[in-house]
Formats: sequence, C-alpha cells, structure tokens
Amino acid sequence: MAEDACLSLEQRIEELERTVRTLTEQKNREELLDLPWAGNLGSWIWNVPSDTVICNDLKILNLGYAKQEIPDRIGHAFFTDLLHPDDHGPVMDQMRRHLAGTDAVYEASYRIRHKDGSWRWYYDRGKITQRDAAGKPLQLVGIVFDITKQKLMEQQLALQNELLQKLVDHDELTKVLSRAALFRFLRSTHDRCVQEDRSFALLMLDIDHFKHINDNYGHQVGDEVLVQLARLVGSRVRGADAFGRYGGEEFMMVLDGVGMQEAMQVAERIRITVADHAFTGGIRLTISGGLALFQEQGIDELVTLADNRLYEAKRSGRNKIIGPR
Repeated sequence: MAEDACLSLEQRIEELERTVRTLTEQKNREELLDLPWAGNLGSWIWNVPSDTVICNDLKILNLGYAKQEIPDRIGHAFFTDLLHPDDHGPVMDQMRRHLAGTDAVYEASYRIRHKDGSWRWYYDRGKITQRDAAGKPLQLVGIVFDITKQKLMEQQLALQNELLQKLVDHDELTKVLSRAALFRFLRSTHDRCVQEDRSFALLMLDIDHFKHINDNYGHQVGDEVLVQLARLVGSRVRGADAFGRYGGEEFMMVLDGVGMQEAMQVAERIRITVADHAFTGGIRLTISGGLALFQEQGIDELVTLADNRLYEAKRSGRNKIIGPR
C-alpha cells in the first residue's frame, strides 16, 4: 500500500508538472497575442521567498539560448548576472527601492549580455502583487521588452545631432567657431561676468587688403589664406576663450576674465604673429583690430564699440590694434 501511495504521489506530481508546462506554453502564446507591442518578450513572475522566476521562454531565447538550455529552475541571479557592469548597480538599486516600498513600481532599462557576447537592451517594469502578514514581498509580476532597435536608433540620432551641431557651431571653410556659436559664447560670458562682476574683452580682427589677394591670386588662394589664418590664430587661443569667423575676412575673439592691458598684449601678439607669417605662395599680409573691454555695456553696444575701433584702425593706416584711449 505504501508503495502504491508513493507511486500515486509521483504520478500526481508529474501530471502537475506537465500541466504547468502546458499552461506556461499557452500563456506564452496568449500574452504575445494580447500584448503585440514591438519588442514584447512577455511577462515574468518572481516568487521572492524561494527566489524562483517564472517567465516567458522568449525572454531567454532572445538572449541566444536554445530551449533545451533553459534551466528547470530560474532564479533572479540568472538575469542579474548577465547585466552590463555599468547597469548592474542602478538596476539593483531600482529593485531594492521597490522592495523597500520607496518606489511604487520597479522600472529599469538595462543592457543584458547575449550568448554571443553582444549586448541587448531590455525595458523591465514590475510590481509587488503579494505580501505576507508582516508586509514582506512574496511575489512580483512584471513585463519585459527588447528595446535594442530603439536604443540603436536613439544612439544614431544622438550622433547625427552631434555632427549637425558641430556643423552649426563651426564655420564650414575655416573650421573655427561660426558666428552663431561665437554669439552664444559671448552671451554666456556676458551674463556670467555681470553676475560675478568680472571683466572680459572683445577683439574684432580683419585682414588688410584681402580683396587684393582674391583679385591677384584668385578666390581659391584667398580661401586657403583664410584657413591658414584661422589655424594660426586659433592655435594661440586659451581654453577659456573663444575664436571664430565673424564673416568674410573678419574674425572675433572673446577673451574671458582679462583686463585691458592683458587683452592688448594678446591682440598685439596675434597681430605680430600674422605679420611675420608666410602664407600659401609666400603671401604676406597684416591684420587690423578693434578691442573693447566689458564695462557693464550690453552685447550689441560692446560689439559696435569693437567694430568701430576696428574701422578706426583701418582708416588710420592698418596693421594696428586700437583699444580704449
């Protein structure tokens, strides 16, 4: 009789296991039909006390494993051990906060290692559905999505935006800052110096007789001169400053945190460097400049002041920098 009872119990257990497998397979198919969103990998249940995870097979198959490789018993660590090192801490923190009751739901996006060593992106969202009498979590239920394609698209879009921003921020010919980028830097510097009661200087530079270069050597040589000048002056710009093309053969430099004496020294060094340099084809040229020091003026007033001094330098003989008297 005892043997018959044991056999009957084993049969009942086997039948229950078969039933669970059948129900699981049916549920796997049904939930993918009920939740046909892109990347849906189905639902999962985590029984916390026994650390047993029941999930749609697709969540594991999607990581490159064959059906026969899926363990009979899956614990929480089966997935957490596959997390990207940079994502492991944040994901575990998210789960701990939910288990502690700090966050209403568990929600995380993370990279998880595919069997071939690559990384896939998953979006996971779950919630405690059962607690014991003491309030400790017994079971969590959630759903998971493969968002790898979405993440790759986001990364490509971010890269394209970065490249586009570089194009916007830099002059196409000379590769120094564009006029728009210069004015963003100028506004930022102006606002900061107003708040901190600091000084800065604005230097406008223009190539003397540039039209003669275009007329005598051609516009292609003229463009090369602009490129070489931008490179020559740009190599002498401090990290805190900004230098770019204002338009045509005119350039602008914003010198952050300097007084007039230091700004004039910088401007003179640039003027002398340009005058001593042999450009393409042995061309020699000079530049003129106008310098204005921020003294609580608005941006438009400051630019106008530097520009007027630049043209004063032009009218009074060129190859000079004119600043405040």
